[in-house]
Amino acid sequence: MTDRSVTHSTFVIERTYDAPPARVFAAWASQEAKCQWFGTGLDGDNFREFDFRVGGRESWHGEVHGSTFTYDGTYQDIVQDERIVYAYDMHMNDQRISVSLSTVEIEAVDGGTHLTYTEQGAYLDGLDEPAKREEGTQTLLDNLGKAVTGEHANA
Repeated sequence: MTDRSVTHSTFVIERTYDAPPARVFAAWASQEAKCQWFGTGLDGDNFREFDFRVGGRESWHGEVHGSTFTYDGTYQDIVQDERIVYAYDMHMNDQRISVSLSTVEIEAVDGGTHLTYTEQGAYLDGLDEPAKREEGTQTLLDNLGKAVTGEHANA
């Protein structure tokens, strides 16, 4: 029998982008825009579903370092150009590795946008670690910055 465990963790990442809030928000709001920054190799073929609205679902899968990852999320709250709240779970090779609640706060600042990303996660059975998730999310938010300022993000 597999040992069962759960590790709870919360992390917050802040970024300031040289782009208006509407552009930053739009980068989350469409499948095409999200493909420009959300992870290496993610394209329209990886998405099973993309329905950006309260109650809508987003689902994708892809292979990273020989493992297949599946993301299934539901949008809980969306305020145009200001806030996105979604809950999601991650699977690796058909095993659930985490369940998270994420909040994206978007605020206009002088000359750009300040983004605050907060993730509250339950990491399951030692299959994922909060530090790895935070590191991966930092990379994604760096890619987002490149995408909204016109640099090539998904290299």
